[in-house]
Amino acid sequence: MSSATAEGLITKLSQENASRVYSFPVFTKTFCDEFMAEISHFENSDLPKGRPNTMNNYGILLNELGFDTDFITPLRLKYLTPLTSLLFPDWGGDNLDSHKAFVVKYKLGEDLDLAYHYDNAEVTINVSLGREFMEGTLYFGDMRQVPMKETECTEYSHKPTIGLLHRGQHKHGALPITSGERYNLIVWMRSSRIRNQLCPMCNNKPVLVKMVGYGDGFTEGNLVDVCTTL
Repeated sequence: MSSATAEGLITKLSQENASRVYSFPVFTKTFCDEFMAEISHFENSDLPKGRPNTMNNYGILLNELGFDTDFITPLRLKYLTPLTSLLFPDWGGDNLDSHKAFVVKYKLGEDLDLAYHYDNAEVTINVSLGREFMEGTLYFGDMRQVPMKETECTEYSHKPTIGLLHRGQHKHGALPITSGERYNLIVWMRSSRIRNQLCPMCNNKPVLVKMVGYGDGFTEGNLVDVCTTL
């Protein structure tokens, strides 16, 4: 990748109508089917489960299944960082040193849509895993500093196996599904170099408290911490 350029890379990806949003195949359909089957086994078990995030009520945190070390971390380091280092150098794309990974589920009678929001991440990848569903278009607006009334949104129909790569602070949402069931893998990738200067959620220099694991991607020396305001 030493001679690669952002311009050359973009010719290999699909550049969507929304600014700096890119799509490309990530997994095979066979992998997606087997992965969703594993997720379903866990969902139907009696094991304790946490919510994937503060907005989605249904889904799982992948670290609860032990998928961080041998799945998500190599995906981030070996396959995604070479892309993000060229596409998002201004957002720490060459220094994405932690992540939060989860699967979200949409189904009639459960979560149907996702409100307009931004992610607690410098760069996000959103992969459609599949299942049959109708509607549920994704939409992108502008960066989080731009009011919704000043934003013109663009829509994207997400297909199974395809990943969408975008800046975490780029606001987006999902329209309601009208039938079926839908699973998406979300990886919030974080750069301590960026967020140690300014917390993306509280807009202040973070005051850190010690935390087990990746926390929210802040570091102080060899510790991984969270901002006290979160």
